[in-house]
Amino acid sequence: MCDKSTNPFLMPFGTLHDTIPFDRIKLSDYEPAILEGIRRHNAEIDAIISNPKPAGFENTIEALDRSGMLLTLVITVLENLNQANTSDEMQELVLKLTPLLTEHSNNITLNSALYARIKEAAGNIQRQELTTEQNRLLDNTLRAFVRSGADLNDNEKEAYRNITNQLAQAAILFDQNHLKATNAFRLNIKDEKQLSGIPVSAMEMAAEEASSHGEEGWTFTLHAPLYTPMMKYCDSRELRKEMFMAYNTQALSGENSNVEIVRSIVNLRIKLAQLLGYDTFADYVLEERMAEDKATVDAMYKQLLEAYLPIARKDVEAVTEQARSEEGEDFALMPWDFAYYAEHLRKVKYNFDEEKLRPYLQLEHVIEGVFGLATKLYGISFKENPQIQVYHPDVKAYEVFDVDGSFLAVLYADFFPRKEKSSGAWMTSYKRQWIEPDGTDSRPHVSITTNFTKPTANKPALLTYGELETFLHEFGHALHGIFSATHYPSLCSPEVVWDFVEMPSQIMENFGREKAFLRSFAFHYQTGEPLPDTLIDGLLQARNFNAGYACIRQVSFGLLDFAWHSRQTPFDGDVVAYEKEAFRPTQLLPPLPDTCMTVQFSHIMSGGYAASYYSYKWSEMLDADAFSVFAADGVISAKVANRFRKEILERGDAEHPKVLYHNFRGQEPTIDALLRRDGIVKS
Repeated sequence: MCDKSTNPFLMPFGTLHDTIPFDRIKLSDYEPAILEGIRRHNAEIDAIISNPKPAGFENTIEALDRSGMLLTLVITVLENLNQANTSDEMQELVLKLTPLLTEHSNNITLNSALYARIKEAAGNIQRQELTTEQNRLLDNTLRAFVRSGADLNDNEKEAYRNITNQLAQAAILFDQNHLKATNAFRLNIKDEKQLSGIPVSAMEMAAEEASSHGEEGWTFTLHAPLYTPMMKYCDSRELRKEMFMAYNTQALSGENSNVEIVRSIVNLRIKLAQLLGYDTFADYVLEERMAEDKATVDAMYKQLLEAYLPIARKDVEAVTEQARSEEGEDFALMPWDFAYYAEHLRKVKYNFDEEKLRPYLQLEHVIEGVFGLATKLYGISFKENPQIQVYHPDVKAYEVFDVDGSFLAVLYADFFPRKEKSSGAWMTSYKRQWIEPDGTDSRPHVSITTNFTKPTANKPALLTYGELETFLHEFGHALHGIFSATHYPSLCSPEVVWDFVEMPSQIMENFGREKAFLRSFAFHYQTGEPLPDTLIDGLLQARNFNAGYACIRQVSFGLLDFAWHSRQTPFDGDVVAYEKEAFRPTQLLPPLPDTCMTVQFSHIMSGGYAASYYSYKWSEMLDADAFSVFAADGVISAKVANRFRKEILERGDAEHPKVLYHNFRGQEPTIDALLRRDGIVKS
């Protein structure tokens, strides 16, 4: 039995804004709370089915959407912490609970009596009497049940259960293997001469990393703050190669190999799609995307390849020429050389060294700048509140207030890498937004998680410009969640289709190229000197440096995604060879037979981007097109921002994204603005 008197999930939190009492939650609390959540959810479902009144919107569709709140809460906290602050014990618990949770989900979507009640409600409801948002919820509910097997016969439903259970467990194992493989690698160097070229900031981080493991000298890991400077600045080609090969062979072999798991995931997805009547998993996924079908995505890729591939080849030729000017005409540029010589070429072409920006990008000042940008655009304000409990000492918690002073949201920010944390950067929610039937607006708790450069004993956290862009990106996701103003939990921001969800985040990156924004916070951490015009001008002049190469790199990832998810037959071949073939049309550097991205490509294998990685380029098209509205009104425009908030950010999934986008932009999106922004065509 679950002791409701001691389990924090089963009693009122009594915290400010009802935030998660992380300090009171023990690992042993999750399982009993989940079991109680399942019991309550089942009771709510039974009540919907057995309701003697005719099925309608409120007592069926709305009641279903508002059911399972306790279970959702517990799962949300567990899943988020498993990514941001995990342990071996937590990973074991997640693996143990995954089949139970998958079974519970299937028990709902495959419940014939519940599905019958939903269809009865759809038949009784007068559509014209519903709001736009209510009609969207009704359509989503019907479609979700069909796509989750509700129309299958009993034997097919059993097959569906088996497939989804195996997929859920495979995804967990994929992530666990990747994290273990990442943490398993450390390169310790004791001779400082081997590390010539690496900036002092990275050397200080590497020294602290070594010290934390009881090692002498400098230790480099595969986490971005240490991996990236090694690849961009280290003069030792041998060390660059060693790091590159370690990074690009993560989870490829040994006890943490994901090779068999990849085959399993791909084949299970084929089975799932075909069981539900689709030819491929991509067909199944794209039905619920803004793009709607593979032909639309293929057309976008065709445009991108035609426009960018010739430019990308010239980018590689230019870097190769730079390398040969330094090393001799016989030098063969390899993948571990590209970032290094590209950085040299950028300095030659633009007299710009990105590392010189770092002293002006102190994290505390960047936070002020990013928050200040939101204030200028939307009138909102942020107040750090140490009374709000956090799950790790690195995490900061902020209250967010609207222009009228009313409470909008809680924002958690977790900036620095640690071994208990997955790599990369992401935004998530600990609590969604919704409006109660009595009109009470239940506000969200959102979180941004990154792996930024850490402070050292001698310096505060000084970011790279790329990290600033990442901050803006994830903050854009956070704003989407912060501004949500929908009635129903499943429709809240940013719970929108995957190829629309990146647009609000990527549009924020545009502001990182604006002088007014940079000058608002970029001051030297020691002298207080403002960021010099020469550095800003160099940054802006170099902003399209290797734009062709960068675009084709992203396209290659999308093509790999579709190669795996457009299959109609099971895969039992060589994962590495299959990947190389998928990359072949976009191959710009010599292929390496012993590397593999797929086995560490969490986005498509364990995340939500399966058959959807194209979303990043799709969203770039959207954000460039939408940002032109800001640019036409002076860029940092409160007037345009208010429209963007009302017509995009607040609306969540209350309407089809095509409608939302058209309402804001006034036209269908085109690739033209992206081509102009990247300098592919002249304005």
